[in-house]
Amino acid sequence: MATLTIRLPNDQHERLKALAARRGTSLNKMFEEFSARALAESDTEVRFLARAARGDRQTGLALLDKLDAYHRKP
Repeated sequence: MATLTIRLPNDQHERLKALAARRGTSLNKMFEEFSARALAESDTEVRFLARAARGDRQTGLALLDKLDAYHRKP
């Protein structure tokens, strides 16, 4: 496991410590969760862009039209 040192303004550090305390977790665990979410977002975006590059624009728009029509049904 790696060690990471970050610099934060004192007020931000205090607010993050208080947030971790309210969540009943450590500041370290909270940063692990933040980093896992950021990586998951990035992975999702990369997969989406890769699929979009392989896709057909007209087919995608037609699919969106079908979804719109489905949601407009009474």
